[in-house]
Amino acid sequence: MPVEYLKKATLTAKSDSTEVNETVKKILADIEAGGDKAALGYAAKFDGYTGNVEISVEDIEAATALVPQKLRDDIHFAQDNVRRFAEAQKATITDLEYEIQPGLIAGQKSIPVDAAGCYIPGGRYSHIASAIMTVTTAKVAGCKQITACSPPHPEVGIHPAIVYAAHIAGADKILALGGVQGVAAMAFGLFGLPKANILVGPGNQFVAEAKRILYGRVGIDMIAGPTDSLILADKTADPMVVATDLVGQAEHGYNSPVWLVTDTRSIANKVMELVPTLIDDLPEVNRENATAAWRDYAEVILCADREEMAATSDKYAPEHLTVQAEDRAWWKDRLTCYGSLFLGEETTVAFGDKASGTNHVLPTSGAANYTGGLSVHKYLKIVTWQESTREGSKAVAEATARIARLEGMEGHARTADIRLRKYFPDEKFDLTANG
Repeated sequence: MPVEYLKKATLTAKSDSTEVNETVKKILADIEAGGDKAALGYAAKFDGYTGNVEISVEDIEAATALVPQKLRDDIHFAQDNVRRFAEAQKATITDLEYEIQPGLIAGQKSIPVDAAGCYIPGGRYSHIASAIMTVTTAKVAGCKQITACSPPHPEVGIHPAIVYAAHIAGADKILALGGVQGVAAMAFGLFGLPKANILVGPGNQFVAEAKRILYGRVGIDMIAGPTDSLILADKTADPMVVATDLVGQAEHGYNSPVWLVTDTRSIANKVMELVPTLIDDLPEVNRENATAAWRDYAEVILCADREEMAATSDKYAPEHLTVQAEDRAWWKDRLTCYGSLFLGEETTVAFGDKASGTNHVLPTSGAANYTGGLSVHKYLKIVTWQESTREGSKAVAEATARIARLEGMEGHARTADIRLRKYFPDEKFDLTANG
């Protein structure tokens, strides 16, 4: 029996990719050609900012003085949670060596990238948590140079709490640059910086497109679209909690999808009744986003049972997935496609977004089908190595020569031949393609 849509989205979260692509390509080309001066020009044009781009030690001290002590304590609490979780993740990757054949040893080694560029949104909302999420994980990974950039406000600069959070998380350099110009500065190594090996962090469609275009020249965490969230709720769920969580995620942006999947019609109906009232109670700037997101992008889906609910969720592959249902262990074992999973009413996406320790830079637009989110692992190169005794190389050389000749790669085959002749001059080998 097909699922029943009690509320169906009228729009999908897509932007005018052609127009955005052309705009971003031009900006990147201008900045690559014009360097620091061009980046400063775009900062003045788009952000109305003509102050210092490079945040000095004195600037950090001044910003720190503007951050209330309670907020500083909260930032330290969140940063400590993110750091400890990242350290635990890093511990799951160990260097190893393994004797594949007698005398033939191969190994694995993890090496952090040298330079990381962390983008921290600071337009409509000041994303203090993004500074913590991106910089802390790079620091734990062992990156030698970590640059953070964030959009400045005219005559003001970066929000003091963002400066403070990036600093205590371990940023070596903080730039007051937003948008494409900020991404370009890190990628091209402007303002005396080394060129970034990897660019990470959320941003608007122009930031996302800049990262997409630059991918290959630099690594990126992912190409992010509008944030999305899905809640799985059964008969035990509290409709008010479910509705509040949906509204909390809808405020991200006018095109941020939120989805409710349930097997209980009464839960669905009550949530749909509550959401508009909760949205109306938000401050105006938040209300505008949530109203549009709920009206145009939200869906409420009624399923026959929990298996159909799980299958529906996996099909959507949400960035954030919340389970407010019985038997949490079953859901954790069954669900396979999500960026981050929140089990039970006692946790919520906002906890992960801000302070609980898991990272909030996550795959959107169904990308959770094939990837996870930002973690300490994104900054690590897992490389391999090998060494061998002469006897250990013998069987490998024989197999290599024959396979290479079958493929038509004679030069490859001869690199094996020469070693067999040198190491085993008294032996004869059949190294033809036909064996």
